[in-house]
Amino acid sequence: MRHRLLASFLVALALASAAVGQQSPIDEPAKDKKPADKKSPSVTRHEVTINGSAIKYTATAGLMDLPDYDGKPKANVFYVSYIKDADAASGDAHAPQRPILFAFNGGPGSSSVWLHLGTIGPRRVNFATPDEKPGEPTIPAPPYSVVDNEHSWLDLADLVFIDPVGTGYSRPVEGESARQFQGLDEDIRWVGDFIRLWTTRNKRWDSPKYLAGESYGTTRAAGLSGYLQDTHGMYLNGIVLISAVLNFQTIRFDEGNETPFWLYVPTYAATAWYHKRLAPDLQADLAKTLAQAQAWASTDYLLALARGDALPDAERDRIATALARFTGLSKDFVLRSRLRVNIGNFCKELLRDRGRTVGRLDSRYQGIDRDGVGGGYDFDPSYAAIQGAFTAALNAYVREELNYENDSAYEILTSRVNPWSYASASNRYANVAETLRRAMTQNRHLKVLVASGYYDLATPFFASDYTVEHLGLDASLRGNITRTYYECGHMMYIRHDDLVKLKHDVAAFFATP
Repeated sequence: MRHRLLASFLVALALASAAVGQQSPIDEPAKDKKPADKKSPSVTRHEVTINGSAIKYTATAGLMDLPDYDGKPKANVFYVSYIKDADAASGDAHAPQRPILFAFNGGPGSSSVWLHLGTIGPRRVNFATPDEKPGEPTIPAPPYSVVDNEHSWLDLADLVFIDPVGTGYSRPVEGESARQFQGLDEDIRWVGDFIRLWTTRNKRWDSPKYLAGESYGTTRAAGLSGYLQDTHGMYLNGIVLISAVLNFQTIRFDEGNETPFWLYVPTYAATAWYHKRLAPDLQADLAKTLAQAQAWASTDYLLALARGDALPDAERDRIATALARFTGLSKDFVLRSRLRVNIGNFCKELLRDRGRTVGRLDSRYQGIDRDGVGGGYDFDPSYAAIQGAFTAALNAYVREELNYENDSAYEILTSRVNPWSYASASNRYANVAETLRRAMTQNRHLKVLVASGYYDLATPFFASDYTVEHLGLDASLRGNITRTYYECGHMMYIRHDDLVKLKHDVAAFFATP
């Protein structure tokens, strides 16, 4: 009798254990088993509605070991992947045939949080709202939250977000120097090796492959187009460059480098237009004003800069008048700046009479400094507007929804990676544009989308245009590059209308044969 009772108890225990093991993959992702340690990936299952269609997907968050060529462990890289579940009923292709997109941000020193929870991932920070008032950019109050992202790119491709070593939770293994990861070429190599290894372990070599980078992440992406192709034989289908900088000569305000002074004029004009600092005729239509600013900057102003101190006084006065007209600054200030207004001085001066500064990442935002003197702002108000929301949202999201636990600080945007090495660009400006040109020439199917914001003073749209127009691509390949523009700044997806437009533009890009 006792044996029969014991047997019945064991059967009941087994059935109970089986019942506990049966998870509701969509309704209760939090029931998924948590990893035993921070290196073990956490796997959860979810659902999101995009363009009216429900998409079930599997999320994986964790650290992947990154060895060198000989197999010696060098780092643990944090990543989050979102893989659409196969749907036999609808005839969805098996995962290996779906496109895969690898995404990262820049800095250098930035995690992938901005693209991850800003625009690409299936969940996003509740930041961009459709009820944003004209002239009043969104600044949500704490506490912050994440919401379903109906504009996610998950309907276009499976997604992998990468935090380069030193950012996010990614760290060198014990005993390894961080310096080996902190440089232009070093970063490209290690991120490229991660992409190869992830692709191999997940059996995705047959998938169409895309990259998406933002800011310095576009520098990385352009470099990867050559590294992946030359070193690993991995040919890409497309690259999305958001707020691009490939040629650093276009954004460095150095003595002897006249290039950024004229390339920044259209963004100065857009900023002045937004804050209503232009003459009535220029205030009437932004598109027309930008066209005039670009035409003038690339002709009269460029020639004046080229003449330097040989510029006649009468011509100097004429140029100062025009530059003041397009920037909203006083003619006196322009003359005292020797016709050369750098970004710091512009951000401080434009609204000085109002006791306000304008943002670098997004010049729609206004800041308040301690005083109204000096030549630069105390802080970037556009970064201050987003830092808290994205930081809190990420830290809550990975634990509460992805069930990944790690007590290390998640490095959102860190200076710990500095000084960043540009050794291969010694005595010149770093420029990966040639790498991209070469990759596009060797792989003629490679398409590139360049997305730029009008109010971005970090990587101005006219500077991106200049770089594209100086790639030196053969005429037969120039159609492989698409350029799109947005009425926002560096992170155009924090404005609702541009969040929607960016997804529309990316969807059209993916659909391009």
